[in-house]
Amino acid sequence: MNKHVTATLAAGALLAALAPAAASAAAPSAAAPSTGDLQRDADAIHATGATGVLAEVRTDRDSRTARAGVADLKTRQPVPWDSYYRIGSDTKTFTSTVALQLVGEGRLKLTDTVEKWLPGVVTGHGNDGRRITVKNLLRQTSGLNDYVAVELGDGSGLTPEKFRENRFRPSSPRDQVATAMTVAPQWVPDAADPAEETRWGYSNTNYVLAGMIIEKATGHPWAQEVHDRIIEPLGLRHTMTPAGSSYVPQPSATAYTRFPGRTDLTDTSVSMGAGADGGIISTTRDHGAFLRALMGGRLLKPEQLAQMKQTVAVTDWVPAPGVRYGLGIAWRPAGRCGGGIWFHGGTSFGVVSESGVTPDGRRAANVAVSTFRLGGDGQDAQDKASMRLVEDALCPAAR
Repeated sequence: MNKHVTATLAAGALLAALAPAAASAAAPSAAAPSTGDLQRDADAIHATGATGVLAEVRTDRDSRTARAGVADLKTRQPVPWDSYYRIGSDTKTFTSTVALQLVGEGRLKLTDTVEKWLPGVVTGHGNDGRRITVKNLLRQTSGLNDYVAVELGDGSGLTPEKFRENRFRPSSPRDQVATAMTVAPQWVPDAADPAEETRWGYSNTNYVLAGMIIEKATGHPWAQEVHDRIIEPLGLRHTMTPAGSSYVPQPSATAYTRFPGRTDLTDTSVSMGAGADGGIISTTRDHGAFLRALMGGRLLKPEQLAQMKQTVAVTDWVPAPGVRYGLGIAWRPAGRCGGGIWFHGGTSFGVVSESGVTPDGRRAANVAVSTFRLGGDGQDAQDKASMRLVEDALCPAAR
């Protein structure tokens, strides 16, 4: 299982258990993919064994949608067009955006240390909050271990029985960080200039700490800042941060997980959500509106958007070569788009969110797949097909 998967999978459930910005649709756009192309790619995801697929691509002029499979294996009803779903680690882009807004307001510095904002929180077993900056957290270069991986250990807890036993059990940010502190870090950033550390390792702990720092800097909960700074201004009426709730609003497709060593699928729709590292629920339309607004310069000042796009090389994260990670968002090559696209991706129990946006913010593509298979065949093929849909949607001229 790659770090992308491990990091967001259990953030809500095995630890704890783990009007939108509108583009005119008046006229068809030559830049938008045909519905046929989008449907072909959605069908290809379904063909890998996924139960349900919902995809949407939005441009500055119109939007197209496609779906495949079923919302529920019992009822066999189609996936609702306006399905809610957990976006998992796509939440990290929201969290980073809030942090960078605070940087632009002079209320936070990327060079601030964790120790400055959260004294005594990152310590023990060689962990040192004096050597970790806000930039390290947002860029995943802190060297801190992922609290999820520490909690999972050898993975023996990844069973349907353990899932059901723990899916309503809450876990506070401080508890999550404390779990990560029980083991030595992967590394400690260079003392000479810790903010410019380039060693990279995906860790949910980084974004739990970022959420705690946002709360300390503003005096408000992370969820309130995300709502007041992003959700409300953009009119994202179907995006929420339901801390403490194990339920996804309806309509929604049933989220199915295949646990390691099993061949059957388990309904994992009900599970405790995460926080600043992966707790947002949204829709394909709202998530696409957020990405377009972000890259279109509507959420960050030019200096902070440029900081977000300063990347380091990554390995062992997603099945695609050449990925680089910025501050809460990643870049991957896409020659058909004339260079590359920005994306993140997120995984929760039973749901995989894949997305992408062009550098100018004019086109965004989002796909929600309501199946996650841990171990065995299928998941890699599903992920690759999802990324292919995103790239085809964002680079239609090359088709």
